[in-house]
Amino acid sequence: MGAIENVMENKESRIPVEAKELLKSLASEWEDVVDRNSLQVIPVKGAMTNEVFQIKWLTKTETFSHKVLLRVYGEGVEVFFDRNDEIRTFEFMSKHGQGPRLLGRFHNGRVEEFINARTLSASDIRDPEISALIAAKLKEFHDLDMPGQKIVRLWDRSRNWLIATKNLSPPEEARAFRLDAIEEEISTLEKALYRNDQHIGFCHNDLQYGNIMIDEVTKSITLIDYEYASYNPVAYDIANHFCEMAADYHTETPHLMDYSKYPDLEERHRFLHAYLSSTGDQPSDAEVKQLLQDVEKYTLASHLSWGLWGIISEHVNEIDFDYIGYAKQRFDQYWLTKPELLGSSGATTNALPDALQNILLKF
Repeated sequence: MGAIENVMENKESRIPVEAKELLKSLASEWEDVVDRNSLQVIPVKGAMTNEVFQIKWLTKTETFSHKVLLRVYGEGVEVFFDRNDEIRTFEFMSKHGQGPRLLGRFHNGRVEEFINARTLSASDIRDPEISALIAAKLKEFHDLDMPGQKIVRLWDRSRNWLIATKNLSPPEEARAFRLDAIEEEISTLEKALYRNDQHIGFCHNDLQYGNIMIDEVTKSITLIDYEYASYNPVAYDIANHFCEMAADYHTETPHLMDYSKYPDLEERHRFLHAYLSSTGDQPSDAEVKQLLQDVEKYTLASHLSWGLWGIISEHVNEIDFDYIGYAKQRFDQYWLTKPELLGSSGATTNALPDALQNILLKF
């Protein structure tokens, strides 16, 4: 998940030795750098998969500094995605002007071009003007002709994450989250959400505000961080974006979701209309309505997959974040909304039982 700057200096000790050598090599190419060995390290707050830093060097003019972005991969997160696939996606995006350039790689991370743009905040993605820009950019992203098989990855990924979750979770935690029931839930969703005419596109799959940047001058949007990107139903990607509107990762309790902030019907309709009309065609009311219905149902898949992500992250990631508390909220929202969104087929269960919720407090 993405990030926003939090300026904290003198953190060079957190940079791997191999990364320092790469950074110094890059700096040696700039003749105006005062001292290539003098790095200003600024942790970028809000990242939950990797550690991210802005790296700066002072120049002889003193009014300008060179900047790059350093990404140090989180421990154990390879369970979520194939890092080689991500790099291929990153390079493809770069070549097609969709994101930052790749400047160099080291054993457990990479250095990227620093984009002269502002990372969005939780409130930005609710702004109607910015939201319309995001919708248009997302449509452009979905229409990219990425190399590789154009098949849905969502369900296989969810099953793989479930296997990893079961392997990592102690018995008490597994019972609390009903992990034995989740495989059937994944199959139920796969069948219930399938439509033979659904639009499959190249999806970002993690479109939270920290992964969206805006150039304040040109008002152009850039989507960053492609770890989770793959082909999927575009309705899933949009649903995931809507769910992220309930999050604010820059509070004292960043794991807490506020579902009262989930976009209302008017906001959702406005976003989908902007999305469908961004290529110049005017969508019919029926098209917007159908996409809206699909998106709402795919919020269930978002809750389920990110709930599993939270449990896994608790066991493999050392970043300071209440992953278990986050996972609990996503599963709670899944069980709460499933009956309404899937009708009678979803009326079997509700939120996690109180007794099991108490167990989760131990983790």
